[in-house]
Amino acid sequence: MRTTSGPRAAVVALAATLALGVAGCVPQDEPDTPPSSDGGNAVQQLGQLTVATAGSMKGYSRDHFPHWRDTGKNCDVRDSILQRDGKDVKLSGCNVVGGRWESVYDGRSAADPADVDIDHMVPLANAWRSGADEWDDRKRGDFANDTTRPQLLAVSASSNRAKGDQDPSQWKPANREYWCKYAESWVTVKHYWRLTVTSAEKAALTDMLEGCTVGNES
Repeated sequence: MRTTSGPRAAVVALAATLALGVAGCVPQDEPDTPPSSDGGNAVQQLGQLTVATAGSMKGYSRDHFPHWRDTGKNCDVRDSILQRDGKDVKLSGCNVVGGRWESVYDGRSAADPADVDIDHMVPLANAWRSGADEWDDRKRGDFANDTTRPQLLAVSASSNRAKGDQDPSQWKPANREYWCKYAESWVTVKHYWRLTVTSAEKAALTDMLEGCTVGNES
C-alpha cells in the first residue's frame, strides 16, 4: 500500500484533525429556559408541585423583594415590561411616557402608563408564604424581577389591586378567556421557583386547566 509523505501528508493529517475536532465538538450547555406553556405541560408541572399549607407572613416586607432593577440609564424593569406589553409606545430616553395598553385581566384600556400596574403573576406575599421566606434577598430580587418566566405583566391598576396577594382559589381574572393562560403562567412560575401550593390552590388550578390544549393562546 502506498503511503503519503511530505507536504501532502501534512495537509491530509491537518484535514483529519479538523474533521475529528468538528465531529467531536460538544455544544456548551444552554442556560435553563422555561418549557413552552400549554395545558398538558402545565398539568404535568402542577402534579410535580409540593402541596402544603400556606406559611406565616411573619417577617414579610416588600423590601425583601428588591424591585425594580435598573435596565438602562434612568429606566428599570417596569419600563421594560411597559414597553414589551404596550402598543405605539412612546419613550423619553428609555422611560415609557405614553402608549396603549389593554389589560388581559379585565379588558380595560389605558393610554397613560401611570394607569398601568406591573403585576407579579405569583404575588410577592404569596411567594413568601410558599417558600420564599427561606430565600435571601438576592434570590427574592431575582424572583421579583423575573422577565424570563411569565411572572410580570402590564395590567390595569384596578385589577392588580383587586387581586392583591390572592391565589387562584381566591381570585381569578374577570376575563374568563384568559383563565387558561393565567393558570399555565401561575404553574410555570411556581414550578420554576419550586414554590408550594395549597390544596385549594391546586384544585382551582386543575379546574382552570381543564380544556386547555397545546397551542391554546387564550
